[in-house]
Amino acid sequence: MDRRIVNLDELQYEPWDKYFPPNAAPPRERFGAEVARISGTVGAQKLGYNVTVLKAGKKAYPRHAHRVNEELFLVLEGEGQVRIGDETFPIRKGDLISCPPGGPETAHQLINSSPDRDLKVLSISTMESPDIVEYPDAGNIAFGGLFKGPDGKPAPMRKLFKADDTKAGYWDGA
Repeated sequence: MDRRIVNLDELQYEPWDKYFPPNAAPPRERFGAEVARISGTVGAQKLGYNVTVLKAGKKAYPRHAHRVNEELFLVLEGEGQVRIGDETFPIRKGDLISCPPGGPETAHQLINSSPDRDLKVLSISTMESPDIVEYPDAGNIAFGGLFKGPDGKPAPMRKLFKADDTKAGYWDGA
């Protein structure tokens, strides 16, 4: 049975790259984090919850903008920066950071700028599927979500492509 209450002291952290495909290992010189997934533990249905611990001097994810889902971050410990659009802002314990859906102007990235302290952040997100995620620094777009698999159960699907890819045509192969 799902628990409805969990204490931050009870969270179990895992390396965040455990959830990346084997051929998509992050560049560890710039990215590094641990994640405690909370949603399943508390029985969440429409919102996703996790606590992310960004290692000193690291980022967790590339700067990105969700076209469907909205995120909110609460800084629990430490200090760092958040990039939103083309601007960078200092963040510290107690700060709430709103990341509504949108384009490059809402693209966001958390950065632990400390050389020796972790940055701990509670993340809350709507979990609408499918979602489109834009990565303006890399010129990438991802499409993904849960769809009915061959066995009838929800199965994840994610596709990543270059935003300026003009190779595919609507009628190609028709």
